[in-house]
Amino acid sequence: MRVAPALVREGLIPSSPNTPSIAFTIKSLQLYYVTKMRTPQISTQSYIKSLCDLHGVTFNSSLPRHFATAYDIYIQVKNKVAQLVRQALRRDAPDWRLANVCPCCTYRLDDEPELKYSMFYTMDGNDSLKRVFKRSQDISDPSGTSSELPSSLAVPPDRYLDREAVDKWANGALDNLISDEVSFSSDIVFEPSFILRLQGMEDNPCAGRWKNMKDDITKKMWSIFDETGIFLAVCRHGFSLLIADMVRSGELAKYPLAVVEKLMKTFGSKLGGGFDIGCKFKSTLAKSRLGPLAREFAHTCLVGAFHGHAHRRLCQLDHLTTYVSGVGLEDFETCERKFSRSNSLAAPIRHASVFHRQQSIDLFFEYTDEFDVYPNLSLFLLNNYKQALEILDDGVPRLAASMSHLKISDANVFSSWLDEERTYLKGLEKEPIEETLQMTYWQRLTNLQHAKEDLAALPQFTFSITTPETAGSKAPNAKGANSAQALHVRRRHAQEKVDREFEAVHELEVQLGVVERWQPGSPEWMEAGRLVAMRSYQRALDKLEGLIVARIFEMSGLDRPGRGTKALKTRSAAIHSALKQYNQAAQALVPPRRTLDWDQVVEYAFLADFDLLRDARQDITTRDWAKPGARSAMDLHFKICRAREEIERVNVEVKRLATYLRDEDRYLHECEQKLRQTHPALAHQVAAYRSIRGRCNDLHWRRLHDISKLRGFSGSIEPGKGAGKGVDDEESDSDDADNEESDADSVLEEDSTWTLLHRFLSLDDTPVK
Repeated sequence: MRVAPALVREGLIPSSPNTPSIAFTIKSLQLYYVTKMRTPQISTQSYIKSLCDLHGVTFNSSLPRHFATAYDIYIQVKNKVAQLVRQALRRDAPDWRLANVCPCCTYRLDDEPELKYSMFYTMDGNDSLKRVFKRSQDISDPSGTSSELPSSLAVPPDRYLDREAVDKWANGALDNLISDEVSFSSDIVFEPSFILRLQGMEDNPCAGRWKNMKDDITKKMWSIFDETGIFLAVCRHGFSLLIADMVRSGELAKYPLAVVEKLMKTFGSKLGGGFDIGCKFKSTLAKSRLGPLAREFAHTCLVGAFHGHAHRRLCQLDHLTTYVSGVGLEDFETCERKFSRSNSLAAPIRHASVFHRQQSIDLFFEYTDEFDVYPNLSLFLLNNYKQALEILDDGVPRLAASMSHLKISDANVFSSWLDEERTYLKGLEKEPIEETLQMTYWQRLTNLQHAKEDLAALPQFTFSITTPETAGSKAPNAKGANSAQALHVRRRHAQEKVDREFEAVHELEVQLGVVERWQPGSPEWMEAGRLVAMRSYQRALDKLEGLIVARIFEMSGLDRPGRGTKALKTRSAAIHSALKQYNQAAQALVPPRRTLDWDQVVEYAFLADFDLLRDARQDITTRDWAKPGARSAMDLHFKICRAREEIERVNVEVKRLATYLRDEDRYLHECEQKLRQTHPALAHQVAAYRSIRGRCNDLHWRRLHDISKLRGFSGSIEPGKGAGKGVDDEESDSDDADNEESDADSVLEEDSTWTLLHRFLSLDDTPVK
C-alpha cells in the first residue's frame, strides 16, 4: 500500500502525495477550519505556533507551508463529499443551491396568499476584500503582467459568478446594449459608470448627483490591487445569493446587471431588489438588453432605507421603502450587515492568490449561511412580527388622534398629499426658460453697471509739458512713463469689458423682446433680482445638503479598519461654512427665509426635508402636507401600512418554514435509511448533512410556537403542502435518490481513498473493514 492512503487510514492528511514526511490530523484541520470561519483574522502561522506550544515542540518555519497544502486537500475532500451527497439527494443541478437557498423565500406552498413581491433581495459592493496585484518584476515586460503562476483550482460555481458572465456587460458590450433612446458619439469612449449616470439624466431626479465610488479615488488603487472588492447579493433573511469580484474598478454597471440577469432567470417574476443607487440602476436596466425581460417579470428596483438619505425627496417618493406598497418593513440594508462581518476577512486575503482569496470568501459565506443565518431564521420572523405588532399597537391610536386634531376623516388623503408633494417637487426640477433668460439678463445688466463704474473710477490721461528751460533740468521719469502706460492698458481692458457686456445685453434684449432697458428699481428689475436671490439660496441649500449626507456616510464607516476622523473633521468645518453661506442667502430673500442652526440641519438630513425648503415660485407653507404635524401623521400612516404588509408576508414565511422543517427532515431521513443498505459511508455523510440543519429544528419550532402565541397573530404554524408535491411525496423522492446510488457508487469506486476520507471527515471512531 502507498504511504498516503496508509496515513489517511490513520486519520492523517499528508502534505505531499508520494513520499510525505509531514502529515496533519484531520481533527486539527477541522479545528482550524471552524476556528477560521469564526475568527477569519487567524493565520496559518499563528495556528501552527499555537499547536507547537500546546504539544511542547519547537516551531519550524516550514510547517505553515505544509499545513496550508494539507488544508487545501482537506477543503477539496469536503467539497467532493458534499458533491457526492448532493448527487445522492438529487440536488446537484447547476443552480439548485441558489433556487433553494432560503426556506422562507423559495419553499413555495400550494394555496398560499399571493404577495405583490415574490422575493426581496439586496445587492451592493464592498471594497474591503481587496487583493494586491502581484506584478512581474521582469524589466522586459512593460505591461506589468501578474507574476502569479496559473492554477487549475477553482471554487464551486454555485455562489461565485465567473468573470466571463460579468464582463459580457462591460464597456463596449454595454454600449451596444443601450437602446435608441440615448445616443452617444461613436468617437467617444465612455466608462460604464459614466453611462450609468448619463442614462438616468432624463428620467431620474438623482442622476449625476451621487456616486458609490469616485473614479479619482478608485483609479489610484487599480494599479495596486487586482480585485478591488466584491459585489454581493443576499436575500432579505441574510442568505448569500451571488458573489462577483470587482476587478480593477469600482461599482460599475456590469456587476448589478450580471446579478439581476442570474436572479431573474432563476427566480422568475416579481422580484424586488434593493440597491443604494437603485433609482439610477432602474434606468440602466430598462435601457439594457435585460429591459424587456425585467418588464416581463415585473422586476422592481428600490433604494435602501439608510442610503435613501442621499437621494432627493422626489426620488424617495418613488423608490424609498416607506412609500412603496407591498415592501413591508424590509429596509434593504442586509448587505451592510453582511459586510460588517466579512470585513474581518480583509487582512488574511490581501496578499493571497486568486484561488485562495475566492476560497476564503466562498467558505466564509457558506459557513455563516449555515451556522449563523439559518439558526436565526425563525428569530428574524419572530422579531419582525413583534416589530409590526408594536407599530400597530402604538401607531394606530396616535394616528387616530392626529387625524382628529387635523380634522381628517379619510386616511386616503395621505396618498393624495404624497401625489401633491410629488407634483410640486417635479415643478422645481427645471427653471422655466423665460425665467432663466430674465435672470441672465438681470445679471448682465448688473455686470454692465459694475463695468461702467470700474471704467469711470480710473483716472483720466495726463500730459506732461516740456519747455526748453526744463528739457535738460532732469532725466526722463521712467517710473512715470510706465505708470502712464499701465493706466492706458487698464482703461483699454475696462472699455473692452464694457463693450462685451453691452453686446451680451443687446443679444438678451432681442431674445426677451425688451423694448426699454430695465433700470434699477423698475418692477422687472426687482422681480428678476428676486429670482436670482432665490437661485443663490437654492444652490447654497444644495451644497449644504450634499455635505450633510456625505458626513452621514463617513460617520457610518468610522468603525472600518483604517478609517480615521480627519475627513470627518474637514467635512464638519465645510458644513459650518456652507451653513453660514446658506443663512446669508436666506436672509437676502424678500421676505427673508428662516435660518438654520447645526442641530436643525442634522435633523433635516435624516428627515429628507431639504427639498421642502425650495419654495421658489409658490408658497407651500399653507399646504397641509408641508406642515410638520401633518407630515408626521402622513409618515406614521405609511409606516402602519408597511407594518400590515409585513404581517401578511411573515404569515406566509412562517408557514413555509414550518412546512420545510417537516418535509426536509423526513426526506433526508428516508434517503439516509435507503443508502445505509447499499452504501453506509455515503449514508453517514447524509446523516451528517441532516444533523447540521436538524440541530436547529427544536429551536425553530419553539420560536414558531412563540410567534403563534403573540397577541395579534393572524397566521398558522401548521405545515402546509409544498408547491407541486403532496405531504407523502418524500417517499417517491427518496426512491429517486435510491436510483442515483449507482452514480455515487461509480464515483466512489474510482479510488477507495474517498471511502476512507468519508469516515475520517465524520470523525467516526469505528474501524474500517
